[in-house]
Order: sequence, then structure tokens, then C-alpha cells
Amino acid sequence: MEYRLYADPPQNDPTRLESLSSGTVLIVDDEPDGREVIAALLKPHGYQLMFAENGVQALQRAALGLPDVIVLDVMMPGMDGFTVCQHLRTDPLLAEIPIILVTALNDRSSRLRGLDAGADEFLSKPVDPGELVVRVRTIIRLNRYRHLLEERQRVIEERQRAAELAQQAAMTLEQTYDLTLRGWVKALELRDDETEAHSQRVTELTLRLAGALGINEEHIIHLWRGALLHDIGKLGIPDEILRKPGSLTREEQAIMQKHPVYAYEWLSPIPFLQPALNIPYYHHEKWDGSGYPVGLRGMAIPLAARIFAVVDVWDALTNERPYRAALPAAHVRQYIQDQAAQHFDPMIVETFLTLV
Repeated sequence: MEYRLYADPPQNDPTRLESLSSGTVLIVDDEPDGREVIAALLKPHGYQLMFAENGVQALQRAALGLPDVIVLDVMMPGMDGFTVCQHLRTDPLLAEIPIILVTALNDRSSRLRGLDAGADEFLSKPVDPGELVVRVRTIIRLNRYRHLLEERQRVIEERQRAAELAQQAAMTLEQTYDLTLRGWVKALELRDDETEAHSQRVTELTLRLAGALGINEEHIIHLWRGALLHDIGKLGIPDEILRKPGSLTREEQAIMQKHPVYAYEWLSPIPFLQPALNIPYYHHEKWDGSGYPVGLRGMAIPLAARIFAVVDVWDALTNERPYRAALPAAHVRQYIQDQAAQHFDPMIVETFLTLV
């Protein structure tokens, strides 16, 4: 009798194919009666049936059809069931297909040989109908669960890899942004001798003070960027004012005081810098409301700006400028103490003086 890959025998033939959704079973037996018996038992349960009448044909049809389970007779001429099983297990495409060996060999050594060859289950001849159906159903269900878990794990791993790549890309982009910020600051330092190294010093001291005040780690990066860029608005100030060695006139002071506004206008359209804007825009505000550019008072001044204001004045007074020498640290400490509740937040001053 000639069997096609997906058999479609007459209605009264027990090997008739039922193309339902229960799963696909490859029945391998050199005896037509053996194939028909297994087919007759599985047909009512909606399995799609494939047939092979020898080992070589079994390997070919398994590779072409990728069944959910193979019901494999052991005693076949030429390539027996044990050998077929071994070939299946060495083929990466077929190695995970469950195999049920059907055998009249009930001795222990034959079963051990079958397990060693890669069989998943055994059925003894004559086949018990209920046992066959239960074993086929169970092994297909468990194999599908395993594939489902593997697929879920694959999806999880792919998402994790995608998240890692996205994180790496974000870190690279953030590093690029920060290098760009350093470039901007360097450009300002090249224009203004007063600010050379000033930005780096105040940035480091601002972070120390923020740590002493218990500022959350997630806000530190914004403080770092804000401190680094605090005077970036001075790029908009004319050289004759920015580099003037003497005192500024009232008109010149008014122009100089626009640099926080310039900084805000330049930086606010950049999303990743928006959380850092409080320092460039508000660091010249004063606790008593006499600062600029807005004239905020007390706690209305953002915390980052209140922190930075103390650091900025400390650095400006303790370092040499073209028009004056650096002041002694003790004098500057006293000045900052005197300016608590006038220029500076008194609680921040108290903490700051423990650091310097």
C-alpha cells in the first residue's frame, strides 16, 4: 500500500487524515496493519496523521512535516526504530520532536536501549487504546508548554537585550551631550579670563555641598550640568563689557545682568538640560529678594540655585581676579556668615561653612 506524506485514504480506511487542530502525529511502521491500528485509535481525537513505512521514509517525512510527536515501531527491517531514534536526535531540526516507541520487546535491556537512543515514551504491543491516546495527548501538551516557555524566554531575552542596547545608546548620547557642555564652557573660558577653571571648581564644590545636604542622587547630574553651565549666558555679553578690567557702569551692569536670561533662552529648548536650568537662570537671586533676573525671595528661589549661590560667591572671593587679589579664606567665611538671610539661605550657609 502506498502512503503519501499526508494520507487521504477512502472514508472507510482507518488511516484517513483528519485535519483538525489537536496536533500532527507521524506513524512509522513497516506493517500496514500496525499503521492502521494506530491511525484508527487517534483519528477520533482530531489529530492530523502522517505515515511512513520504513526508517528512511520516516526521517524524510519528519524533516518535511515537523510533526508534534512520532509514534515509532521498533521492529522494522533495515533501519529499526532504535536507529531511527538516534538519527532523529542527531538532527538539530528534529532533535526535539517527542518519540513514542512501540515495541513487543518488554525486556529491561530493550527499554534501556530505547532511552539511550532518545525515546521519550514506550508502548507495548498490543497497544492499549486508552494509554496511546493519553500518552500522545500528554506528550504533545507538555511539548507545546515547553515551546511556549522557550518562546516567552526568548522574548524576554530579546527585550532585555533591546533595553540594554537602548541604555547603552542613551549613555553614549548623554556622554556626548556632556562633552558638548564642556566644550561650551571651554569656549566661555577662552573669552573670559576671569572664569578660567572657575566653572570646574564651583561644580566640584557644589556637588560636595549637595551631598552634605542629602540631595537625592538622581538630582546630582542636573546640579552638575547646571553648575558647569552657570555662566554660559555670558557668551552673549560683548567683549568690552565681559573683559573690562575695571568696574562696570550702571548701563554695563544692566547688560551683564542679562546673562542668566540668555542662558535660559539658549538652554530651555534642549529637553535634557531643562532640569538643570535653575542654576544658570536663578543663581544671582538673593534670599532677601534683591537679586536678579526675577527678584525671587527666600524659599521661592529653587534649591539648586540657593546651593550654588553660596559656592559661586566663595569661589569668586577666594580666587584672584584681574582687578583684585584673592581674599583670605577667613574673611570670606565671615562675609558669607554675615550674608546669611540676606544674600544666602541661612541653613545652606550653616552646612557650607562646615566644608570649607
